[in-house]
Amino acid sequence: MTDRRVGLLGGTFNPPHDGHLKLAELALAALGLDEVRFIPTAAPPHKPVAAADPGGAARLRLLGEALAGGGRPFTVEPLEVERGGPSFTVDTLEALAAREPGTAWIFLMGGDQLPGFPAWRRPERILELAALAVAPRPQVAAGPLPALLAGRERPAWSGRPGELVWLPGTGLDLASSTLRDELGRGRIPDGIPPQVLAAILRENQYR
Repeated sequence: MTDRRVGLLGGTFNPPHDGHLKLAELALAALGLDEVRFIPTAAPPHKPVAAADPGGAARLRLLGEALAGGGRPFTVEPLEVERGGPSFTVDTLEALAAREPGTAWIFLMGGDQLPGFPAWRRPERILELAALAVAPRPQVAAGPLPALLAGRERPAWSGRPGELVWLPGTGLDLASSTLRDELGRGRIPDGIPPQVLAAILRENQYR
């Protein structure tokens, strides 16, 4: 038996928003997790860094604001930002597995990411280290399951790596890119936690 069940939620979090928090809350309950760890990327490997990116250190601070005071087992993992360069999930999982043996890992992702999973670096190794939990994205049609994941679906996560389980959708149609655009136009968009918005305005980010 493993001691801890930990969900990993990666992303740029540029900025963090209510959709990220809702996904973590759903995963915490649905998967029986002990913790959800948010992992901001230093540089996303499959897309260019947004022009409005305030930098990894700033995104870490904003994410800390998003998670503060909630009383939930949500933490920020700075490993990728501290490592720098392109952030590959397999490298992060190998580092975490070496650092915390005996922990069961499950990677949380949106359904829009699933079709591209086979193109990630060493996806077979990812599945040796962690399970996948996938939440549908609003207004994004579910495509066919990649062949690499065939036969891996389970109704519930057993705690073993290599399994694929489905999460409820958040029902929130939020995207960090849209929020950045609104902030850049001087507007105050819905969907950003109040403490994060206060920090953004205080630091004059995304302007």
